Amino acid sequence: MPEPDKHYILVLKQDCPTCALIEPVIAELEAAGRTLQVWCQDDPDFPTCVESVGDDRSLEQSWRLNIETVPTVIRMRGATEVERTVGWDRSEWLRIFELEQLGNGLPDFRPGCGSKSVEPGMVEKLALRFGDITLSARRIEIAELEDPMETCFERGWSDGLPLVPPTELRVVRMLAGTNRAPDEVLGLVPPDLQACSVEKAAINAVMAGCKPEYLPVVLAALEAALVDEFCMHGLLATTWFSGPMIVVNGPIANAIGMNSGGNALGQGNRANATIGRALQLIIRNVGGGKPGGVDRATLGNPGKYTFCFAEDEENSCWESLAEEKGFAADNSTVTLFAADGVQGMADQKSREPDSLCRSFAASLLTVGHRKFAMLGDAFVIISPEHQRVFSDAHWSKQQVKDRISELTLRSGAELINEVDGIAEGMPEFVREMELPKFKPGGLNLVHAGGSGGLFSAIIGGWLASGEMGSSPVTREITL
Repeated sequence: MPEPDKHYILVLKQDCPTCALIEPVIAELEAAGRTLQVWCQDDPDFPTCVESVGDDRSLEQSWRLNIETVPTVIRMRGATEVERTVGWDRSEWLRIFELEQLGNGLPDFRPGCGSKSVEPGMVEKLALRFGDITLSARRIEIAELEDPMETCFERGWSDGLPLVPPTELRVVRMLAGTNRAPDEVLGLVPPDLQACSVEKAAINAVMAGCKPEYLPVVLAALEAALVDEFCMHGLLATTWFSGPMIVVNGPIANAIGMNSGGNALGQGNRANATIGRALQLIIRNVGGGKPGGVDRATLGNPGKYTFCFAEDEENSCWESLAEEKGFAADNSTVTLFAADGVQGMADQKSREPDSLCRSFAASLLTVGHRKFAMLGDAFVIISPEHQRVFSDAHWSKQQVKDRISELTLRSGAELINEVDGIAEGMPEFVREMELPKFKPGGLNLVHAGGSGGLFSAIIGGWLASGEMGSSPVTREITL
């Protein structure tokens, strides 16, 4: 005989062939004296052999019981689940219900059907309706005929392009992309130094058009932006061109479909476009960093909409940017840089590494101004065909950096006197000095781009660097 506190829960739906098949089995269980609570997802009158069927059309019970397949039988002892089985498997049902025979005349096995509680989009809806998810952001009601996208523009949330309206459901789906708690505070976002939680970051990621799997990258980029060395407030306030540039390294780049190949710095890839945009929207909507306010850029650059790409590590002959920064190859990271626009560098004839280094050096000398030195950092995005020149000659990344640094080293006298008739340039006291174009360690090489074209890119940085401004920051991405 079954124990007095032992009872069973059966979840099914009328629109399931296997559930319909076992209807006579349910009658047998009732006749055998088994205490059985039946919940039906789509018809409170099914099955007809049960006097009182639980109405689960709201799917609350299915959600709370974590039902993925119907029929599901759960053996309970008091309020505690002991075990469960799904579908119709005679031997399992006999064991669970402790009977000698059951369902004679039926096939021994039939698989179940998908629960209505796990249909596309339903999990998040049910979690929002019945779960412990409580969003702390205030709700904004709009009129029935009001256009949600126009509302985003009118309320000043947009960067000038249409936004995805951040409904509760979309935010809950976005939060599913990370294991971090929605109320975890990531830091104080400048310029207003407002606390930014994971939830607030997720709201802006929704508006930017991110997928949930992009959220860990957005969070890591934001944390990098809030590090003192990056100096996000100063970057906002400068009248220079710069804005945050995100370089992604590690397995996550491929996992979320980022572009590191052809047109890597351009349009067309959702992950690249929306991750960078999400960071900019957080700075705008949480921190208050809007053009014409604290953002005082004289001209700005298109990268201030979004500037994000992945390094092509798989096809590179060098260690990655993240590995240079001390991370393992299987770590996923973001590196944040206060970047200007893209400056092209064409050299279609150099087939020797020294000649190509001289081309890079000549172009790099013009970053900011030809008469400037040690005022910023730079990233060189080396295309596959240019990297092949170095690979064929067995030059390491450090050799290339050392040679370019050597070629861009100039005397103070040369800088002061280099171009007659230009007042701009270095002060008189550097006349006897030897000055590198960039600060020590300020030249960074990243491999990306399409396989065709002997073109690379130079990305200069904010002219205030180091302790006086911004330094690149690398942050590990955690789920």
